Amino acid sequence: MTPGKTKKISPSVDEWLKEAKAHPSALKVGMYLVHNGVVRQTPKAQVRQGISDGSLVKGMEFAYDAVKVDAAIAETYKREGIFYIKVWLNEGLLDIGDDIMYVLIGGDIRPRVIDALQFLVEKIKTECVTEIEQKQ
Repeated sequence: MTPGKTKKISPSVDEWLKEAKAHPSALKVGMYLVHNGVVRQTPKAQVRQGISDGSLVKGMEFAYDAVKVDAAIAETYKREGIFYIKVWLNEGLLDIGDDIMYVLIGGDIRPRVIDALQFLVEKIKTECVTEIEQKQ
């Protein structure tokens, strides 16, 4: 990411769903699931590990590796029953409440779609992005 790069405009989930339902794979899809990650005020360490230093998040510097994201998407497509995936990632200095990412997954049955969404979001968060919390 280039320093000072501005954040992107978030996509329309309604438009994404229209596109997904018009895609040839839609005939095999029984469920679409959307994940929308946003910047929160509570630090990650406090939410995930219960560790609080008393600080609050005022923003986040966010970047991603597009090649790694594409590989994570390709790996997710190999999961049984998954037929449609769309991912959008923001970048730059984000404020509280800004969208970090959108992930849309379409598949045949609920358990497979839920598992695939969890798999892909976890892979993106742990292997493809850099998140630096800006604290106050």
